[in-house]
Amino acid sequence: QVQLVESGGGLVQPGGSLRLSCAASGGTFSKYAMGWFRQAPGKEREFVGAINWSGIVSYYADAVEGRFTISRDNAKNTIYLQMNSLKPEDTAVYYCAADLRQATAVSAYDWEYDFWGQGTQVTVSS
Repeated sequence: QVQLVESGGGLVQPGGSLRLSCAASGGTFSKYAMGWFRQAPGKEREFVGAINWSGIVSYYADAVEGRFTISRDNAKNTIYLQMNSLKPEDTAVYYCAADLRQATAVSAYDWEYDFWGQGTQVTVSS
């Protein structure tokens, strides 16, 4: 079993920045890929980005490409989502997820992820 705990959400003005963290426990963190997803009220959960085990490979949704950056610290069993130039449409609950079936590649499909955190709210508003 893998437990994931997100933190760092909050209220930020448009154009501002936030950094989310996701701490993992259980399993061997350095052996699996990780992803970030989000879900806005009344909308389906959507892919934000993902990172492979080493941090060398990452992939982002078009909506956040160039504004968001995922990184990981395997020594701390933690991944991060640095969010810059935030827009009101980025408002959502953000979830991290672990994909234990692959390490070198990344997936944008939520059904391929095995474990999920409880989510952290990000609100972008003036």
